[in-house]
Amino acid sequence: MTELATTGADLSRLRELNSLSIVRALRQHPPSTVTELSQRTGLSRPAVDVIAQGLVTDGWASVIEPGASSAVGRPARRYQFRADAGHVLGVDVGAHKILALLADLDGNIVQTVRHSVSPDAGPEERLAELDSVINACVSEAGKSFGDIWAVTVAVTGAVDAAGQTSFFTPLPGWQQVNLASHLGARFTCPILVENDCKLAALAERWKGAARDADDIVYLLAGMRNGAGLIIDGVLRRGFGGAAGEIGALKQVRWLNAPEHLQNCPGVPSTVSPDDAAAWVFNAARSGNRAARAAVNRYVKDLAVGAAALVLTLDPQVVIFGGGFSRSADLVLDPLRNELERLCIRLPEVRASTLGADSVALGALKLSLNEVDDRLFSAGLSAPVAPRRQ
Repeated sequence: MTELATTGADLSRLRELNSLSIVRALRQHPPSTVTELSQRTGLSRPAVDVIAQGLVTDGWASVIEPGASSAVGRPARRYQFRADAGHVLGVDVGAHKILALLADLDGNIVQTVRHSVSPDAGPEERLAELDSVINACVSEAGKSFGDIWAVTVAVTGAVDAAGQTSFFTPLPGWQQVNLASHLGARFTCPILVENDCKLAALAERWKGAARDADDIVYLLAGMRNGAGLIIDGVLRRGFGGAAGEIGALKQVRWLNAPEHLQNCPGVPSTVSPDDAAAWVFNAARSGNRAARAAVNRYVKDLAVGAAALVLTLDPQVVIFGGGFSRSADLVLDPLRNELERLCIRLPEVRASTLGADSVALGALKLSLNEVDDRLFSAGLSAPVAPRRQ
């Protein structure tokens, strides 16, 4: 029988794998004792004790010393994952605003910066505002660009494999913008670019109204309608990144649906087209018959595309999100009625609980997923946690 030799590289990799097991056991769990970590990982208590102390030295974990206790015996120290070992950035580049959220590795938001931007702004103006927002978010949090482990930027329009909105985007000139290249001049971490509807769906499953669901249709409802799809708990992009872009099919009537609100009789001439929908929703809430009729026509058109997605995917829940979700009190019941009329099975229909922050929150979640993917596939050396001083 041939004896298998164990090389130094094998032992080093084994130690790293064991360390990763401890990091996994610490992630998303309350502070844990060596005994609890041993039970969670299947490693021996002595091995866990040595590895946990090494993780503290390398900056991946911190120690919570036991406090005074009346219990018999010495209380055990506890270890917790150092969520501040690194940070991630999520940015929503919209038509009217740019919102950046900076969070630690547990997803706790430590800084928020929001700037308005004109919907008519060209690429140079919008990129300059994006740079300003990111600079402010990082610096006001007391961080440097090197402290950021992943950046995700949400954009309006389907995103292709190169991270560009080459299919369609309402942002002027944005089809030629290469965000990864633009931001890569300052960041050395992964830079992801994704569609805003998809990221909003991810956020709703992470922190919003769909936390209990694995099959989700998210409707981004506003002056532009879109959809994000989560199937079996996985965000679906499609082969070319255009999954959910059902509004491109004119027959589903999503493209023109907002016109029912903009063209509602009685909207004062002093109200801008961008503010017309808010006026109509408020008027409908007050009992204005023309406004109520406009809202109902909008919902009927929205329901056509929503029903096509429901019939195709049979989701557990439909989330009504986007800017119009502030008026969910007027929309949910008629939307349910329309879906019940059009679909074989009516899924639950819920309003978003995240509002205008949903897209940026989804961008944060994708950044966190990227960090975990790199951490648990490449090992603790990528990214590297800072050593404690």
